[in-house]
Amino acid sequence: MRMTRDALVVLGILFVAAAAHAKPDLDPIIFVHGGSGSGAQFESQAMRFASNGYPHRYIAVLEYDSSSIGTILPAVLAELDALIARLQAETGREQVDLLGHSLGTFVSQTYLSTPARAANVAHYVNIDGAGAGAPPGGVPTLALWAGASPPIDAIVGALNVTLPGQEHIECATSAEAFFEMYHFFRGEAPATTDILPEPPGQVSVAGRVDFFPQNTGIAGATLEIWEVDGATGFRKAAAPLATRLIDATGNFGPIDEVKGGKHYEFAVLRDAQVGIHYFYEPFLRSDHLLRLNVAQGLAPFIDASDDDVALTVTRFKELCGDLGAGSDVLSINGTDVLNPTTASCATVGGGTAAFFAFDDNSDGISNVTSVPFPFGPLAFLSAADLFIPADPPGTVSVVTVPRGDASATRTVNVPNLPSSTDRVVVQLNDFEQ
Repeated sequence: MRMTRDALVVLGILFVAAAAHAKPDLDPIIFVHGGSGSGAQFESQAMRFASNGYPHRYIAVLEYDSSSIGTILPAVLAELDALIARLQAETGREQVDLLGHSLGTFVSQTYLSTPARAANVAHYVNIDGAGAGAPPGGVPTLALWAGASPPIDAIVGALNVTLPGQEHIECATSAEAFFEMYHFFRGEAPATTDILPEPPGQVSVAGRVDFFPQNTGIAGATLEIWEVDGATGFRKAAAPLATRLIDATGNFGPIDEVKGGKHYEFAVLRDAQVGIHYFYEPFLRSDHLLRLNVAQGLAPFIDASDDDVALTVTRFKELCGDLGAGSDVLSINGTDVLNPTTASCATVGGGTAAFFAFDDNSDGISNVTSVPFPFGPLAFLSAADLFIPADPPGTVSVVTVPRGDASATRTVNVPNLPSSTDRVVVQLNDFEQ
């Protein structure tokens, strides 16, 4: 029987639609973050898995208040039960692949210690955390260890892999870690360890607006997304590209108005609170693990005035200032704030994933060779006393040279908003490609 052209078109549309909703031969993935962490530590890996054929709906994160894990652990395990059950129902798969990082390995190993729970897990990846005398729950286990210093532990009977030269957070987010994860899950090498760009018009973003480290949604906050000029950080239009009211879940998106290759500001606004403005490097592909985290506990320690800027730079690959020629450079308006005092990676668990630059005591004087209180003893956080003028209105240039590689130098430009009314956050990629 001959078919008309219109009938063939309809069949083609139905085929594409069916393929889009087909259930691939893949187990869904759940990532459990560590102390002072969130699902954002799996952001790059999620995009790598997506680059190798995993649908976004097959990749999930379990988030919790790591500062209270001693009292909330039963509730966290129940949340993991519910998350696994949801993924099983949505994907039709009997099991999931589970990954835990740092404190998340304690959560994961506790979960797997119950046989009925372990039966839901096909593979387990233990990332630079707790050791064990046997694979937890008898589940096939890959143990990844940061190789910047000798591994302090092992899991007997597991596949133990050390990632040479990598730090504690980096060994959860790196391309080398992804290779080991994918190969362990699938029994073959991934097609790529890169984050493959999508056509700009196919990019979408989604995520959460959260209090941190509680990882609880900020009900009543408003999220505005603005396209900005990459050369200045200034907004390109009189109205936001998209606006979302945030509820108690903290969730937003997917937002399709965002396009690949362009520069955006994500502004979190709350009544009677300073605005917080997040600036990302241009998106290569859809990213559904954005985390716009608001760390309320640190706010009282950051002096504010109409005359200076309070800037935070985050990267989920430790910023190291004590590796000699291999050190990172983080230059803010021409001043490198990383040095052996402010960003030491020499100690186990050292390095910083969030760097705060502000005018300590609001005196107009900079001192980037010491760490303002209370940032010194806080894990993965550091700071420097840097006066960044807010007047006259202009641009703050944030330049990164990752691990001394001048060929990977990148710049993010942001407006010099006064710290009395606004805070500025620059989120750097934890990868170079």
